[in-house]
Amino acid sequence: MTTYHGSCHCGAVKFEVEGDLSSLGTCNCSMCTKKGALHYTVPPDCFKLLAGEDDLRLYQFNKKIAEHYFCGHCGIQTFSHPRTAPGNFNVNIRCLDDFDVNTAEFEIRHFDGQNWEQAFAKRQAERS
Repeated sequence: MTTYHGSCHCGAVKFEVEGDLSSLGTCNCSMCTKKGALHYTVPPDCFKLLAGEDDLRLYQFNKKIAEHYFCGHCGIQTFSHPRTAPGNFNVNIRCLDDFDVNTAEFEIRHFDGQNWEQAFAKRQAERS
C-alpha cells in the first residue's frame, strides 16, 4: 500500500491516507453531485489527520448519519464518514497532493445515491 498526502485548498487541513487507489467511487446523491468528489474509503487505521482539527467544520443532512468535514477557511471538503460505513474515512481523492487524477489509472465504481436504500442493499447483497 502507498501513503498519499492531502490537504484543503488553503493548507490548514492536512492528512495522510494509506491505500491502493486502483478503484475509486462516484455517487450521484445531491451532495456528491454538487461537490464532484472521487471517493476512496479506508478504515481508521489507514487515515491520519496531520493538521487542522480545529479548522474543520461539520455538515450533515437528511438522516444525519454521514459526517461531511470541510475546512472552515477555504470551504474544501477533504473527507467524510460515509453513511454506508460511518466508522470509516471517505477521502476526497481530488484533495490528494501527490495523486494526479488526470494521469493515474483507476477503475470507477458508481453508487446510486439518488436511490440510496436500494443501492446500499444491492451492494450488501453483492458482497455476501
